Amino acid sequence: MSDNKDDNVVEGTIVPSDQLLPNKLTLIPLQGRPIFPGIFTPMMINSSDDVKVLDDVYEKDGFIGIVMAKNDEDSPSVEDLHRVGTVARIIKKVNLPDGGINIFISTVKRFKIRKTLHNTTPMSVAVEYLEDEEADTFEVKALTRALISEMKEVSENNPLFSEEMRLNMVNIDNPGKVADFIASILNVDKDEQQKILEMTNVRQRMEQVLVYIKKEQELLKVQKKVQRELNDKIEKNQREYFLREEMKSIQEELGETPEGNDTDYQKFKKKINELAFEGEIKETVESELEKFALMDPNSSEYIGTRNFLELVTQLPWKAEIRDDYDLTRAKKILEGDHFGLEDVKKRIVEYLAVRKMKKDAKGSILLLVGPPGVGKTSVGRSIANAMNKPFYRFSVGGMRDEAEIKGHRRTYIGAMPGKVIQGLKITKSLSPVFMIDEVDKMGSSHNGDPASALLEVLDPEQNVAFRDNYLDLPFDVSNVFFILTANTLDSIPSPLLDRAEIIQLSGYIDQEKLEIAKKYLIPKNLEKNGLAKNQVKYTKAALLEIAEEYARESGVRHYEKCLDKIHRKIVTEMIFEDEKNAQAAVAAEGAETSGKSADQKSEVEKSEILKKTFTIDAGDLYKYLGKPDFDESQIKVAAVPGTAIGLAWTSMGGDTLLIESTYFPGKGGLVLTGQMGDVMKESSQIAFNWARKFVLERGSKKAKWFDENIVHLHIPEGATPKDGPSAGITMATTFVSLLCNKKIKPNLAMTGELSLTGQVLPIGGLREKTVAAKRNKIKTIIIPKANERDLEDIPDHVKQGIKFIPVSNVREVLEIALGIK
Repeated sequence: MSDNKDDNVVEGTIVPSDQLLPNKLTLIPLQGRPIFPGIFTPMMINSSDDVKVLDDVYEKDGFIGIVMAKNDEDSPSVEDLHRVGTVARIIKKVNLPDGGINIFISTVKRFKIRKTLHNTTPMSVAVEYLEDEEADTFEVKALTRALISEMKEVSENNPLFSEEMRLNMVNIDNPGKVADFIASILNVDKDEQQKILEMTNVRQRMEQVLVYIKKEQELLKVQKKVQRELNDKIEKNQREYFLREEMKSIQEELGETPEGNDTDYQKFKKKINELAFEGEIKETVESELEKFALMDPNSSEYIGTRNFLELVTQLPWKAEIRDDYDLTRAKKILEGDHFGLEDVKKRIVEYLAVRKMKKDAKGSILLLVGPPGVGKTSVGRSIANAMNKPFYRFSVGGMRDEAEIKGHRRTYIGAMPGKVIQGLKITKSLSPVFMIDEVDKMGSSHNGDPASALLEVLDPEQNVAFRDNYLDLPFDVSNVFFILTANTLDSIPSPLLDRAEIIQLSGYIDQEKLEIAKKYLIPKNLEKNGLAKNQVKYTKAALLEIAEEYARESGVRHYEKCLDKIHRKIVTEMIFEDEKNAQAAVAAEGAETSGKSADQKSEVEKSEILKKTFTIDAGDLYKYLGKPDFDESQIKVAAVPGTAIGLAWTSMGGDTLLIESTYFPGKGGLVLTGQMGDVMKESSQIAFNWARKFVLERGSKKAKWFDENIVHLHIPEGATPKDGPSAGITMATTFVSLLCNKKIKPNLAMTGELSLTGQVLPIGGLREKTVAAKRNKIKTIIIPKANERDLEDIPDHVKQGIKFIPVSNVREVLEIALGIK
């Protein structure tokens, strides 16, 4: 050999190829898996830069370094490659028509990059070759046999392993090369293969490869199980299909009508063809129909698919949208169905007029807000009657699952569509009136937020293609007229409020309840209890006393229960009296003459008794209704110094509050009781501090007095939570009344928020508070100056007999209530 050969080559000797490896290598990056030593494999090179590099190497010694890249960069540098790779010799090079080349390489040995000579293409590095750390022990031999044995089992069950691979595996005698060969053909992640490549300890390498073989065996077992189950199912379905076709042919030969899902299939197919679906709906429905035709009627999927197709064919996809109602008739219906509520009826008529003028039903949402029993649901039903549209009502009170609105996915057993789609199926109309009750009482849970689901239903931008989870097809619900009801606006999400036209329904005063009872409640309840019209009559005094002493709430629901109770007792009396007279008649006639004539006489007497009329006066109410729920003693009166009457608003309507205060020796301070909320507590503290400053300025009390006495403020009915700032001036008046030892004027109530400087700020719910004051026989109400404009919204018959005094400063309140300037 010549002198310029490598120093490790001795002249005149034969040296193995792996000892003639160069110390400097040109690198080719691999984007796929690493290549192990001892492998003969082809490689396709498409990069023009790499093609040029390989041409130069092939012309020289033919050795290249193959290293896997750490990432998928198009032009990696040496820093982007792993540190361990494989040196390979190019055996053959074939040029391809597209400019690339196909090379056949024989990998020789592992190497580790020692130094970077050129960082980018052509990448050149100085390398250090890695030797296997072999241990000729029984354990390594045992591992070699285990590897070959386990791999044979894998290769026999996997058609991807060729016979040539199996022979190569058996003919390799070196344990390290056995591990390398098996690692190269296993379906292992490329990063895991790189870790095996970097292992020089043969025993560790073989143990790691054995772990991967075991994983492959488990995967093959699962694969075989899945394949077997799939084949069994396919064979069963094919067999059942052929048997059904054969049965169908036999039935046709015998002239019998086919049974099972064939008749259902024809029925659904006919309806679907009539509906003439398009696009996504057509594709989905026809796909489900074809699957339905091949299903076994006894399978669980059959029932689910049948229910789906039944829903699709029953929905009003092509129903006519009608908005041809008569506004005059609509107004008459509203007037006939409801007494009072003039503002409400006026706004509804205006709303319907605009809807008719615009001829656009989209985005129609009303929100009726008011205490229980004021007629929110009946107003909604009257709107549906006035518009000649079907009415559908459902409640969302206490609902915590959004699937109630949007439906369950059909993957669940017992899945159902949501309330909206169910309503459309029942009404069979594209433009019905939907009433959604109790929207202020929705909750949320791990099953979702129904309020958010309701937003999608009510949003006119989204509901043109509303997608129920069960139906999973776009359905236009924009023509539905939605009416929502609630007792309060506080708990309704603001996005939901933004989408609705809000109409407030306040409570009824006693005179209104009297008229409602005469026109609606009494005739309806008489019929309910089997009594004739006008069979039970009421005096005006009786009806007023029911309202004042038995049913003092904002609505008329409890009033109706009182009437029902009276009528039940009257019917019971009549039946007992009739039976008693019939028995007496039979006894008088005697057993031998109690034939047909006695029966006829009994029937005559019975009919006369049941036609008996009753007149209920105020004095009869105790007999039928018992002791009054309310009496004069329950009317709140500020009879002693340190008390005042305030007005409050709740979800049940307006109410009066008697606020009491007293003092006793102590270390000073303010004690609050009566279940006050945080806002009311802050308001009481402001009122106390203002009153303290006021009496100190007047000289009514000295500063030392407040250090030696504790002031106690209490609002009765302690079991009822109370909150809000509108009792501010009432509490300030209570404190000044206590500290100055003066009673407020009789039949006086007040409402208004108090600021620290004594300003009286506006409040809400003035109409409801006025109704409550009238029920409590209040004659004068002090209100904030800023609420003076709200008096226009209160009907005249409600304001009748009440004097309203607007104020802007609490000093004016004290002058009116206590005569203190």
